[in-house]
Amino acid sequence: MKTREQFRAAKKLRLSDDDAGKKPLSRGDKAADKQQVELTAARIAELQDIFYAEHQRKILVILQGMDTSGKDGTIRGVFGKTDPLGIFTVAFKAPTTPEREHDFLWRIHRQTPGQGEMVIFNRSHYEDVVITRIHDWIDPAECKRRYAHIRDFERMLAETGTILLKFFLHISRDEQKERLQERLSNPEKNWKFDPQDLEERQYWDQYQVAYAKAITETDADHAPWYVIPADSKTHRNLAVGAVVLETMESLKLAYPPPDPEYATLRVE
Repeated sequence: MKTREQFRAAKKLRLSDDDAGKKPLSRGDKAADKQQVELTAARIAELQDIFYAEHQRKILVILQGMDTSGKDGTIRGVFGKTDPLGIFTVAFKAPTTPEREHDFLWRIHRQTPGQGEMVIFNRSHYEDVVITRIHDWIDPAECKRRYAHIRDFERMLAETGTILLKFFLHISRDEQKERLQERLSNPEKNWKFDPQDLEERQYWDQYQVAYAKAITETDADHAPWYVIPADSKTHRNLAVGAVVLETMESLKLAYPPPDPEYATLRVE
């Protein structure tokens, strides 16, 4: 089975039934798994160089998940070896006043990749159909409209040359508890603690339902969702990296042919 098929979101997704601690790609040895992550990251970096030089297609990676699910760690582990040229990360926070005065996709579209670029979204437009519903900032009818807008938006991106990879980093409630406690207890991580995380944790069950609904409503072959078991940080990176690498290898990337006009040029 291909890696992408292994982690592709189920048609009738129930996150509560999905084991966040499973490690289907693990070799049973953490050191070996970490080494494989390093090798995968290095190969992604090689292919990203060709992708940038080819300058034809675009890649958009979307990372979603509960607080502490490891979005930052995934970016460092999987994409940390890539050349900064042609790869960008966008971390979406609460919308600003000007952003709220436009449609919810306005600020998103401005950050999508251009030709040859890979862009990674740390959170995304999916916040606008998850947290907004949890807190009743939008009603069910508006949420349904937004699902439709997202489907249309992502189809437009795909039809104009963007390869979409959407990852839900799935952690368990117990694992989140440990990670939040570590942020409180470890002086080197205390700066990452936000009291709001404890408030949002009270809505855990609602978030699981809202995320499953959003994933089910917007999963498509041209914009696939992958549910990544993320209780293990190493295996999380192993799985995301494997999906990204498998996708990039399927593109049959190649450097542009040499310009014949340069054949006779010599540097003096």
